[in-house]
Amino acid sequence: MSLRSLDIPLVADDGHRFNLIARIPARPRSSLLWLPALGVAARHYLPLAEALAARGVAVFVHEWRGNGSSNLRASRRNDWGYREILTRDLPLSHAALQQHAEAATAIIGGHSLGGQLAACYLGLQAQRFQRLWLVASGTPYWRTFPGLRGYALPLFYRFAIWISRRRGALPGRRLGFGGEEAGRLIRDWARVGLGGRYAAAGLDIDLEAAMAQAPAAIDAVLLADDWLAPHSSLQALLDKLPLTAVRTEILSAEDLQTTADHFAWMKQPQAVAEALDR
Repeated sequence: MSLRSLDIPLVADDGHRFNLIARIPARPRSSLLWLPALGVAARHYLPLAEALAARGVAVFVHEWRGNGSSNLRASRRNDWGYREILTRDLPLSHAALQQHAEAATAIIGGHSLGGQLAACYLGLQAQRFQRLWLVASGTPYWRTFPGLRGYALPLFYRFAIWISRRRGALPGRRLGFGGEEAGRLIRDWARVGLGGRYAAAGLDIDLEAAMAQAPAAIDAVLLADDWLAPHSSLQALLDKLPLTAVRTEILSAEDLQTTADHFAWMKQPQAVAEALDR
């Protein structure tokens, strides 16, 4: 199949520069705006993009502020949160998708935190997307996690808020969680983990109400041994989108031909691509 490979340079109105990575088949039947997991650069999703492009899906992989091609790195001086992502960066990537690939079906999706913010953006752009694709995603709300891990999560969320205020950013690579993450981003995320409701500091829009009015079909993929995104966490996220039709598939290590955890599938994404585009 003929395939175009693009790195599309984008500039937000506050000076943030990044590249949108695209893999576009000759005649795409659908187009996908894909959002990475926390701390993961866009280039790590190239195997997924190429697997989906081979199936006729034009894939555009967004780059988070602070990662990969982004000209910013999180610090006390360079800070951002959900507001900048939802109102400055994602609209740029969305507009580039519309410019470079006309397709009958528009999809937004993501991995982990990317899936959560894809759901939030879907709420803000409810008529622009027909489908939502989620992989290893779900709300971080502590009550949706079973067992002792659920009870331990509030301690971690409060620690993440404290250290991000103290240092100006979360030293995620030292902690084994994400990358060097912006303080306001971590505080927005941790507040969802503590209270269960999506909100963006400084954004006067009710994200929960917006998601509740978003009509779209959802295809969700979980990994059988992924404790970071259990089914209960996914279901709590899906409950925020009551107007949607949902199809959920759980993939095992046998299905994936690799470990069925939060990240291993990214290097061998064929089974995930097939499940999303079933």
